[in-house]
Amino acid sequence: MTANLDKIDFAILDEVQRDATLSVAEVANRVHLSHNACWRRIKRLEDEGYIRARVALLDPAKLNAGMTVFVSVRTAEHSAAWLAEFSAAVRDLPEVVEFYRMAGETDYLIKIRVADIQAYDRAYKRLIERVRLTDVSAAFAMEEIKCSTAIPLPGRDG
Repeated sequence: MTANLDKIDFAILDEVQRDATLSVAEVANRVHLSHNACWRRIKRLEDEGYIRARVALLDPAKLNAGMTVFVSVRTAEHSAAWLAEFSAAVRDLPEVVEFYRMAGETDYLIKIRVADIQAYDRAYKRLIERVRLTDVSAAFAMEEIKCSTAIPLPGRDG
């Protein structure tokens, strides 16, 4: 819930989500606050969970993980035990970068980063060794047109 956030909080969040390497002084300057006031706000945003982590975004192509695969899974099984087993199997695959339970015809959507089709096939085989799946289909991204980790914030149209 964002009810306790004001325009300055959103400005701070906007700055740090675009560049987590900014110093508190740089953020403070950009949002027109004193260093101490900015530090207190950042600390509060972290404590309240608005800022979950500060990370470096790596170049997948330079790290031999340039192929993006979207895997759609449909299953006839919907028990809690099966879901726990499936979730554990997916979490154990380092190639998986995102994993969602869906509404609609696809039950689960998995985003995988690998070097090539052979690497995807190895990950797929490790997954199906651990859990029974009804229908699995993969779509291979031809080109990444937009990829952002930035969350849309109120008052930030561009």
